[in-house]
Amino acid sequence: MEPTGEYERDAGPAQKVSVSMPAGRVAAVKARVGARGFSAYVSAAVERQIQRDLLEELLQEKEAEIGAPSPEIEEWASEIFRDAEALADEAGDEAHGHGGEEWGGREAS
Repeated sequence: MEPTGEYERDAGPAQKVSVSMPAGRVAAVKARVGARGFSAYVSAAVERQIQRDLLEELLQEKEAEIGAPSPEIEEWASEIFRDAEALADEAGDEAHGHGGEEWGGREAS
């Protein structure tokens, strides 16, 4: 884990920050977790984005080192991700009684 300032990424005291986002997104988060769970929800989303960014950096490094994957490997990986997303959607439907309809199938930006 790389240090960020004085603390490791998941360490140190909580800090209050101000974040601007669309009102509809705020309402969707509050509807899921309530006002008291908002910070934890946003913190978890930020952590997932950091993980994705680090993974993308690693993938770019490896591609520069060994070259791009073949079309066959890309199709295989796409199929695996589609299957995983379908399983996650099914699990979400069962756990929450819906599949995120309020987001209309869009990805977070």
